Amino acid sequence: MQHASVRIRAASKHDRAISSSTDYCRPLALSSVPTSMLQSVLRDEMQAVDRALRTSLDSDVALIRQVAEYIIGGGGKRLRPALVLLSALACGYRGAQHHKLAAAIEMIHTATLLHDDVVDESSLRRGHATANAIFGNAASVLVGDFLYSRAFQLMVGLDNLRVLRILSDATNIIAAGEVLQLLNSGNPDVDEYGYLDVIRRKTAKLFEAAAQLGAVLGDAEPQVEDALARYGMHLGTAFQLIDDVLDYSGDHGAIGKNLGDDLAEGKPTLPLIRALAVGSGEDAAVIRHAVTSGHLADFQLVMAALARTGALEYARERAEAEIAQAAACLQVVPDSAYRNTLLELASFAVTRKF
Repeated sequence: MQHASVRIRAASKHDRAISSSTDYCRPLALSSVPTSMLQSVLRDEMQAVDRALRTSLDSDVALIRQVAEYIIGGGGKRLRPALVLLSALACGYRGAQHHKLAAAIEMIHTATLLHDDVVDESSLRRGHATANAIFGNAASVLVGDFLYSRAFQLMVGLDNLRVLRILSDATNIIAAGEVLQLLNSGNPDVDEYGYLDVIRRKTAKLFEAAAQLGAVLGDAEPQVEDALARYGMHLGTAFQLIDDVLDYSGDHGAIGKNLGDDLAEGKPTLPLIRALAVGSGEDAAVIRHAVTSGHLADFQLVMAALARTGALEYARERAEAEIAQAAACLQVVPDSAYRNTLLELASFAVTRKF
């Protein structure tokens, strides 16, 4: 009985903390879709996804509702659910299952964010305090697990074995990518090939699955389904590469996190890998020390090394090459406003400032 009372008091403490938070009072955000074209094409569709999210987040456990609504209601670009919708509609789908599937994709993405922020000890995301900074690591991990399981409940409800297989395989690959990233932390000897392998697993895989699943719902021809899956993979890879660039060149207010967070976490991202490969011995020594030490004391020295080696420009060029491949994949997709929006989304991925 004593242990039970301790648990109840702990939960009540969380309830009181969040009930007084103005962030919690913020309504669950409508899609933060990044362009006017996306808004005009998907506004009603994304509102349906947000309704599915709100329904799925309902729980008789108050802390689950609070943490889940805090993180999902905190904004975000909603690119992954938008990919499900656009891909399905581009393939002629006219049912309603794509809303639930898009919600499931967003819940899986949100679960990975909760877990990532705990692993990385992050305190800021999208301009707001991370869930682990407010609720603690234990609550963030456990609510992340709840989101994973609820996402699979939604998928089971679709009664489509291929959907389950694709997304269960994707989540397993994502988890492996997260472990690989952890193993690479603080290691300045990671090469470009190894790094791209990590981000294609950890980040691009969910983009790939989202685009492919829309095609599955639309009963697309095999070559169209494959093309949309490859489009998603290239888009997701480019998206992460631009994130790497923005970590050293973005505006703090726009990107919603602290500059240099990747460096502080000892992550050898592509700009650092490139500077190590082509820079002078002095540049290499600075970067190796910064990566292995995992702090920002050498941040300005690292920035100078990146400038001398053109590493940020190189990473951006690699992202642009991925987007060119993504756009080429769409050639087999029938012409429509949805296909055009997929092209617009690819352009946004490399021109964005946040």
